[in-house]
Amino acid sequence: MIPTAFNPAQTSEIDFSSKTFLIVDDFQGMRTVIRDVLRNCGANSKLIETAANGKDAVRLLGAQPFDVVLCDFNLGPGQNGQQVLEEAKVKQLIGPACAWVMITAEKTTEAVTGAAEYQPDAYLLKPITEATLRNRLAKIWARKAMFADIDRAIRSGDYAKAIRLCDERIRTDKANGPELARTKADLLVKSGNLQQARQVFEAVLAERDFPWAKAGLAKVLVQNGELEPAKSLLQETIHDSPYYLEAHDLLAHTFQALGELDAAAQSLEHATKLSPNSVARQKTLGDVSLKLGRLDHAERAFRKSVTLGEHSVLKAPDAFFGLAKTCSAKDNPMEALKVLGELNKTFTDDQTRLKSMAIEGIVHHKTGNFKKAVELAAAVEREVAAGGAPAADQSSLDVARLLFATGKQERAVEFLQNQVRNNPDNAALLDEVKEIFSNAAMAEEGAALVETSRQEGIEFMNRGVLLARDGKYEEAMASLREARQAMPSNARVLFNLAYVIITCMQKTGRAPELVSEARDALQAANGLLPGQARYGQLHAALESLANGGKIEPAP
Repeated sequence: MIPTAFNPAQTSEIDFSSKTFLIVDDFQGMRTVIRDVLRNCGANSKLIETAANGKDAVRLLGAQPFDVVLCDFNLGPGQNGQQVLEEAKVKQLIGPACAWVMITAEKTTEAVTGAAEYQPDAYLLKPITEATLRNRLAKIWARKAMFADIDRAIRSGDYAKAIRLCDERIRTDKANGPELARTKADLLVKSGNLQQARQVFEAVLAERDFPWAKAGLAKVLVQNGELEPAKSLLQETIHDSPYYLEAHDLLAHTFQALGELDAAAQSLEHATKLSPNSVARQKTLGDVSLKLGRLDHAERAFRKSVTLGEHSVLKAPDAFFGLAKTCSAKDNPMEALKVLGELNKTFTDDQTRLKSMAIEGIVHHKTGNFKKAVELAAAVEREVAAGGAPAADQSSLDVARLLFATGKQERAVEFLQNQVRNNPDNAALLDEVKEIFSNAAMAEEGAALVETSRQEGIEFMNRGVLLARDGKYEEAMASLREARQAMPSNARVLFNLAYVIITCMQKTGRAPELVSEARDALQAANGLLPGQARYGQLHAALESLANGGKIEPAP
């Protein structure tokens, strides 16, 4: 990357003296060099902190806010700079006002693409000069000042205000019009206003083919179920901008939704060659490869995800589960059990332990150790009976597979029915449940059970809304709280709970605890299904109530 030309006239008025800085580099000599460069720029040495590794950096970021973080990409053993930035964002240790500058001596495509994927404010190659640093920070601070009021509205959760501010700036700031339009469109997607977001993306693309606008429009198309047009648009985006990784990930997701697993695998493999250090992408590649029976590819991807996750805040048990299943499928039960042993040392929560027992039982059953498989099935059965059923995903369904394999058909059927009731809108899960029934020689009966349980789940989800419409608000809220406890990962339940709470407060008056409960439900729902139109409608109604207004929420 060639630094932008330094123009002293443009940066002479920049004040470094009041800014706080954090330098993250594993070499003392380099920390000293960067500190000296900052001093030459006018920084106050008392406002400069340093860290030699990711752990110390995260600790300092949690202790105080910094205006600028200058972080080396390679930090020796432990976290790298990419993972430090990742953790800082996930834990919200930095906000929009903080300028994050990633520094490295590497010029490889892999290093540049990997660092840029986590969206630092700037990416600089060593050696760093005073002129380069001044120029780059000047541009960053100018942009952050331009977006300061918009960022404040976003941080407060007032997306409507942030969108309005974007509109005001777009009318007067033509130079930054595309970036303002991008911010507005992203906010519209987050608040569920997909039609308006689509109009913004299309208006931008009518002027210029920005890859972010194409990918954004494709995301809207996917959420609207327009998969083929989204696929074509994403393929065009990647052809024109091959290093735009968000487009690769979204294209792989679209291929999976279309059932085109071979194409999904190809897209993910290409993306991992460009940027191989994504925990989530490697895990997704493992999942797709395992479904395709490409066991060597699956094992390689899962192992990479596990290794990368060692120092990542995104570390999760799913890659371990996938690796264990892959090793078992490759007739390597000892390695599968070893992976599960490492998993159990790392993750100690009850749900992970239950899923691990189920997979371990399947491994033992496959090797002919039926006694151990039955013992584990009995333990899993006791956990489930005691209310320990895990949230629905691929690994949770292994509970049913083990129960079927060990002759506990009645309990397996009961478990699957419960999973369907809790997730009646999850088409992928319903298909997998039907496949499990089919493998248990219960295809026709299983399909009927799935449909009956799905209808029961829908009725359970909607019961509270019907009670609210009859004016029985306390009963409605109680019903939906019960539904949320039974189905914590069901977005419709969360949306319905927020709706009923808002409707209740419109009739009976605001209550701080109810406002808080509704916000929590909406945030959880948006986390599960981001970009839903209902989120934007209910969020606007709730914030209006919280601020003294009264707007009827959409049903």
